[in-house]
Amino acid sequence: MIIGLTGGIGSGKSTVARAFETLGAPWVDADDVAREIVAPGEHALLAINQRFGDLVINPDGTLNRAALRTIVFNDPAQRQWLESITHPKIRQRILQHLEELSARGAPYVLLVSPLLFESGQHALVNHTIVVDIPQELQLSRTLQRDGVSESQVHAILAAQLPREQRLAKADHVIDNSGDHASMMQQVSRLDELYRRQPSA
Repeated sequence: MIIGLTGGIGSGKSTVARAFETLGAPWVDADDVAREIVAPGEHALLAINQRFGDLVINPDGTLNRAALRTIVFNDPAQRQWLESITHPKIRQRILQHLEELSARGAPYVLLVSPLLFESGQHALVNHTIVVDIPQELQLSRTLQRDGVSESQVHAILAAQLPREQRLAKADHVIDNSGDHASMMQQVSRLDELYRRQPSA
């Protein structure tokens, strides 16, 4: 059984995923996979290099994310091309990782993805959890953690599904605005629920 875990920026997805992991449920992070498929030697990086030139490649051969972001952020057609190259590869690699984790005998596995609904990755999972916090808290946590400007956080928020829509799509919600104990209690409850269900 695969559980999709998502939430807005700064909501504490990784913290919640680590809480599930302490109970025996491993996880795959879609962001990690997105970085994996553009590592040196990967086909996606070669394609990106061919299209945009060495401007998007660092001296050590890795992808210059900032340069690529600038290009695709300002040009929807280029972004569409990039997504057509990367999204199928991300999906394929996610499935591979999920299968490997399931084969190790985990009761269920998590797919942690900030864009679970937006990217269509929710189609890969049996149930969805949204980690939710109020937007003001999202803003303050992200500013504190990432050292980015307020306008950058608002741009990221704008690229994600509005909070109400994300909550409406969730099978389960974890309110992460309280303390660690409150979050763990909610995780334990869901863990028991998933363990009781036959894998679908």
